[in-house]
Amino acid sequence: MDAKRIVSFLPSATELLYELGAEDRLVGVTHECFYPEQARTKPRVINSVFDAEKMTSLQIDQKISALAREGKDVFVVQEENLKKANPDLIIAQGTCAVCSAYTNEVNTALNILDKKPDVEVLDPHTIDDILSSVSIVAKRIGKESEGQKLVESLKKRIDFVKNKNFKMRPKVLCIEWVEPFFTSGHWIPQMVEIAGGINLVSTVGQHSQRMTINEVEKANPDIIIMMPCGFDTKRTANECAMVLQNDQRWQSLWAVKSNKVFAVDANSYFSKPSIRTITGIEILAKIIHPEEFAALLIPDDAFRQI
Repeated sequence: MDAKRIVSFLPSATELLYELGAEDRLVGVTHECFYPEQARTKPRVINSVFDAEKMTSLQIDQKISALAREGKDVFVVQEENLKKANPDLIIAQGTCAVCSAYTNEVNTALNILDKKPDVEVLDPHTIDDILSSVSIVAKRIGKESEGQKLVESLKKRIDFVKNKNFKMRPKVLCIEWVEPFFTSGHWIPQMVEIAGGINLVSTVGQHSQRMTINEVEKANPDIIIMMPCGFDTKRTANECAMVLQNDQRWQSLWAVKSNKVFAVDANSYFSKPSIRTITGIEILAKIIHPEEFAALLIPDDAFRQI
């Protein structure tokens, strides 16, 4: 039976439910569900235990590390809102405990609710997994035909980029955190390859990992793309200026000296396993091969040179 009352524990699922035309069934979201704009009006059933908006990347890393050491959660379930939502389906994720509500929050929710809902756990690590998630959710909520059309349209956009005859492929290093450095894992390496680059350091489908400046120097990228998880373009550019502008080893990198360092809107197009990662592929294509994709339209302020 199709779910009539759905709670989303992750922003990418919230986006997808709107895209599939099921927003009227969405009765609870997280504090990070800002897209589309209407999602802000839905009751919040998940909040963060700290406000990261005015913290630096180092402060955020220190806070999350401290919570992990103390065995505390990053997210908290809003009990009253969840009870009022009374869902028959919760959509959650198993990809990253730092990025969105995870196993602990699902278990807490199930303990709170008298009527136990079904739980659909999405665990995407690649672009192919993200497309599969669309089909899984669409089938789960009785929107199979809409899901199929959406997947087909996304695949066409991917193929448009992937099928370009690239004469050369620059070496690209994507960095997911500024202080300390983290590699960009999961679906990001695949996005780079589709967009006509050679991905450095990280591996398709694998978790992001801490990375040293030694590894950056050894990789010697032609292009560096800064995409700290959850940051937009402006915040990324500001953070990089604050942390890296006086770092001599950073300034001596070929990509930096060649003005080939870019900040992107990671929060919208890269950090989450959402259908907007396909827009992220198009953004990477514009960065890596600006002449070949000069006519390709992308959102305003999706990236900037820094």
